[in-house]
Amino acid sequence: MDLSGKVAIVTGGASGLGRATVEAYVAKGVKVGIFDLNEQAGDEMIQALGADSVAFWKVNVADEDSVSTAVAGVVEKFGALHICNNYAGIGSACKTLGKKGVFPLDMFMGVINVNLVGTFNVSRYAAEQMAKNDPVFGDDGRGVIINTASIAAYEGQVGQLAYSASKGGVVGMTLPMARDLASYGIRVNTIVPGLIHTPLFESLPEPAYKSLEASVLYPHRLGRPEEIAHLSVFIAENDYVNGECIRLDGGIRMQPK
Repeated sequence: MDLSGKVAIVTGGASGLGRATVEAYVAKGVKVGIFDLNEQAGDEMIQALGADSVAFWKVNVADEDSVSTAVAGVVEKFGALHICNNYAGIGSACKTLGKKGVFPLDMFMGVINVNLVGTFNVSRYAAEQMAKNDPVFGDDGRGVIINTASIAAYEGQVGQLAYSASKGGVVGMTLPMARDLASYGIRVNTIVPGLIHTPLFESLPEPAYKSLEASVLYPHRLGRPEEIAHLSVFIAENDYVNGECIRLDGGIRMQPK
């Protein structure tokens, strides 16, 4: 797919991996609707990238009305929808059973609702709009959905139960969703990041940070948000990538803790 002139939604697009992807898309000539809860960061991105290129919607991805209204707003503003990136997510640190008792159900459900249900919620409304497109590239293609999991989907560590379950669900949705949407010419893929240097890591003590870098097979460093963005651009551009979960992790395999 030639990205120039296309329209994308990026959830969690005001920071981290989402922001890097928005910037990469805009550099390719894509118009982007940013879905996030941080209005200040969204406004800063509009100032940096231009109101002609990006627009912001305050969206709770787990809320049906919030998502359906915002997706319709993107189509109304930019005329269509061709790409959807789901980055919005949260984490938690809690064991199934620990010194304070069992894992609180509301905490578990909070992570599942944002990371898994939210991804599904945005994807279904994005697919609905993409299906309305005339074919925009070869093979009668109409769009692409790019979800985000984590290596915790495969190698969740102690205390990552809810996060790992949510991201494992995203991995599990990938192929069935691709099969569901194949007749509409909509591809579905999932990026599976390893340890990516986001602002979260800035608060770590240096020894802990260095230990994480050393745990990566090669190169011995954390990944960069722009490397995730580069993979997202590749997936969007390459029409033969479909139904895949692609690890971008420097070869790391996480230990129990």
